[in-house]
Amino acid sequence: MKKIYENAKQALEGVLFDGMLIAAGGFGLCGIPELLIAAIKEAGTKNLTVASNNAGVDGFGLGVLLESRQVKKMMSSYVGENAEFMRQYLSGELQLEFNPQGTLAERMRAGGAGIPGFYTKTGVGTVIAEGKEVKNFDGQDYILERGIVADLSIVKAWKADPSGNLVFRKTARNFNPPAATCGKICVAEVEEIVPLGSLDPDTIHTPGIYVHRIVQGQHEKRIEQRTTRKRVA
Repeated sequence: MKKIYENAKQALEGVLFDGMLIAAGGFGLCGIPELLIAAIKEAGTKNLTVASNNAGVDGFGLGVLLESRQVKKMMSSYVGENAEFMRQYLSGELQLEFNPQGTLAERMRAGGAGIPGFYTKTGVGTVIAEGKEVKNFDGQDYILERGIVADLSIVKAWKADPSGNLVFRKTARNFNPPAATCGKICVAEVEEIVPLGSLDPDTIHTPGIYVHRIVQGQHEKRIEQRTTRKRVA
């Protein structure tokens, strides 16, 4: 099965539709599937619900789709560093479903593993628990969280082979692997495609069985918050 596509536009051909749920990888500005996000913007797909740790920043990452008003709802755990996100949310233009960070990652992982729901202590007694089932285990309350099964997963990896086996680099592993597994279709953009058999099986983070399409491209390496110290003479 051919998985390698020439560009992001071709890799998304036939899988986008208005009102879909997209699981997007990335952590801060690390591991963002920027080429696929740009292709979604160009396609004009609208009324999107996006499950992602954060919404990028103004003008980069998912912030691009917020600026073009293509996102109607975010399922996120961190929404700082994005003035347009804040403006749309406070004005009522954007729906927001807050998730504790570990809960969001587990919801994606559970969806990819075929687990419809799980109980967690995180969020008990807070607004996170509102409207959710509460069950007591061994004298302690837990809330039911649903697994996420997305129409499409978009992720960014460091390396891939033609079978779609993916290797992520450092912090990009935080959300890209669970996001990749929870989509009915997973499209991965990568920095490098290596020959089949050249990846050590023990270093593969996401097996190719989860990945349907791959595109290679050039990526921008941004620093979210640059911290420096004064030069000492």
